[in-house]
Amino acid sequence: MARGVLSFPLTSFHEDGSLDPDGFRAHLATQLAAGPGALFPACGTGEFFSLDEDEYRQVVTLAVEEAAGRTPVVAGIGYGWAQAVRFARIAEEAGADALLVLPHYLVAAPQDGLVAQLEQIAARTRLPLIVYQRGQVAFTPASLRRVAALPSVIGLKDGHSDLDRLQRLTLAAPDGFLFFNGAATAEIQARAYATVGVPAYSSAVHAFAPEIADTFFAALRDGDDKTVHRLLRDFYVPFVELRDRVPGYAVSLVKAAARLRGRPVGPVRAPLTDPSATDLAELRTLLTTGLDLVGATL
Repeated sequence: MARGVLSFPLTSFHEDGSLDPDGFRAHLATQLAAGPGALFPACGTGEFFSLDEDEYRQVVTLAVEEAAGRTPVVAGIGYGWAQAVRFARIAEEAGADALLVLPHYLVAAPQDGLVAQLEQIAARTRLPLIVYQRGQVAFTPASLRRVAALPSVIGLKDGHSDLDRLQRLTLAAPDGFLFFNGAATAEIQARAYATVGVPAYSSAVHAFAPEIADTFFAALRDGDDKTVHRLLRDFYVPFVELRDRVPGYAVSLVKAAARLRGRPVGPVRAPLTDPSATDLAELRTLLTTGLDLVGATL
């Protein structure tokens, strides 16, 4: 998975909010054409939290069909462990290769509870598990050792960006345990994560501009600091500043940018809201700038 950007595809909806399978299939095709390291359907960017079980089954099934064995498909699961297991079974039946365990719903929990949550899920699915620590989920090194001892837990995606804590986790983990940078707009912190041994990262930008995401990834990999700096300064930082204006824009802006490029992804579902006309106009200008930087067009 560290050989390419990790793709978190958007889930396509019609204007009335119903699932759009044809639009989703078309979106997947553009994502896969860019050669991502893995495909993560029905996760945060894919609005997992708004999907019912039938929709989830369709989304994961379509991702598996489109990937056709060319790249791993890692489906999101979440809520409490009992519901996570229901989604895990659907993903198994759909042919997913692994599961990303999203932070559980609402409550803060002690370390023993975080470990028990993973134990319950691991005991009820044959698929490998990647744990996502973000929000109320944050493992100590001791807890991570317990989680990593579960045979099916293969990695951790970090969304806290606490590099001191993350370094301690990487040192506590067994050899071969996978770590991923899951910070919002991960490219902003990609260099910092790499310094503690975590070069792999997810990219929301890949969902609407794989040309930008792949150029940044290659520049970072090859030590092309000039290109990395230019893309950070002229595209990624302004994008983050726009993203931070309104709660939920981390998904809404990504979907709006995809629509600006003619991708059939449709609107977001409530409680998210689509960007205002003013923010959409600014997004269009920023997207054009980013594409110009990598020799692509809107």
